[in-house]
Amino acid sequence: MSDLDVVILAAGKGTRMHSDIPKVMHPLAGRPMLAHVIATARSLTTHRIVVVYGHGGETVKDRFKANDIEFVCQEPQLGTGHAVQQALPVLDANTTLVLYGDVPLIDAATLQRLLATKADLALLTMELADPHGYGRIVRDRSGKVTRIVEEKDASAKQRTIREVNTGLLAAATADLRRWLADIGNDNVQGEFYLTDIVASAVRDKANVATASPDNEFEVLGVNSMAQLARVERIYQWEQGQRLMTQGVTLTDPARLDVRGTLSCGRDVTIDIGCIFEGNVVLGDRVSIGAHCVIRESHIGPDSAILPFCHIDEATIGSNCRIGPYSRFRPGNHLSNDVRIGNFVEVKATQIADGSKANHLSYLGDTKIGRNVNVGAGTITCNYDGANKHQTIIEDGAFIGSDTQLVAPVTIAAGATIGAGSTITKDTPPGELTLSRTKQMTIPGWERPKKSKTK
Repeated sequence: MSDLDVVILAAGKGTRMHSDIPKVMHPLAGRPMLAHVIATARSLTTHRIVVVYGHGGETVKDRFKANDIEFVCQEPQLGTGHAVQQALPVLDANTTLVLYGDVPLIDAATLQRLLATKADLALLTMELADPHGYGRIVRDRSGKVTRIVEEKDASAKQRTIREVNTGLLAAATADLRRWLADIGNDNVQGEFYLTDIVASAVRDKANVATASPDNEFEVLGVNSMAQLARVERIYQWEQGQRLMTQGVTLTDPARLDVRGTLSCGRDVTIDIGCIFEGNVVLGDRVSIGAHCVIRESHIGPDSAILPFCHIDEATIGSNCRIGPYSRFRPGNHLSNDVRIGNFVEVKATQIADGSKANHLSYLGDTKIGRNVNVGAGTITCNYDGANKHQTIIEDGAFIGSDTQLVAPVTIAAGATIGAGSTITKDTPPGELTLSRTKQMTIPGWERPKKSKTK
């Protein structure tokens, strides 16, 4: 059993957010802030994660149901010390780490450093040029921590202290129980401050140690939409730095949004304004044009996604060219050397090597063979008002412009469909079929061949 329990305080309403959504449920990089904190806690190999909820509690519980998470209600909300008190009955590891659901950028390495102090009470502190709004760390002449004083309760001299409390701490669980029993609410806010346990620890001559994060942004709390936006941009900037360290070319790292996991091969290029959601994998030498949205997709090596494409749950092979302005709804699988052009929408479609649909088409519930040409304005009519049906276009077929293929229907290998046709029946292989007045097949027709240039 792991020797660490983690308590995440997530009961706050977030009045300054001016929202009906619980504060910790507001999204950062596409996930609730609380999800980031839980993920960091899990990376520490914990015995138990306890989420202390309050406002919007059922929403929080429903979103984060998991075997390793226990939920404890804080009602009413009487301060951080009171919140941790609610969690005490379920804590049984030797050490308890206290985190905050609205401090989403905290890094696991920083928490490991805090835990490595092995102190009875370990406080995460840092020095700020402008400490306004933070509780101050008060030390004696020998440098030992004696107390934390909240700004509203601090004297003028104490407010000049630049070392501040971040609120994150780790403590021996047995000591934490005893110290929490001692705290009161004799302060300006009338709340039970978790930070008041420092005075009890000093009284008990406990070992009180401090550690600091590598980056100030790790301990930024979110209490307003403006602060949430600031944290979002910091998070995305860090994602950009990580990608560039791995060799990815970003036209502008300030105009990138990764809302999930983005894995890139060598010599990948990403233009401005792109959004990546869920798990996205880009192979070697992939280029992504400006303002693309790519979600839960795998794009093979040497493929180019041109600007303004939306790609959702797709697998795209190597050396494909997509866009600009293409839309991939879920369920598409493209092989190699495929071309999908501007204003083409594709859904639940398989496309084999070398096929192309370059202009203004809809391909839904379609299976396309090798070296097929789909002309501009082609529509696979896959929905009869009640059910979806499949269109099959076999190898080497040529679909003329402004064609409607009414599923279920099969276009046989090598067949040609004349422009402006509505095809409702299966067509024979190697023949020209058209239905401008009525559907007909022209026996013996041969497809035009390219003339030799002189």
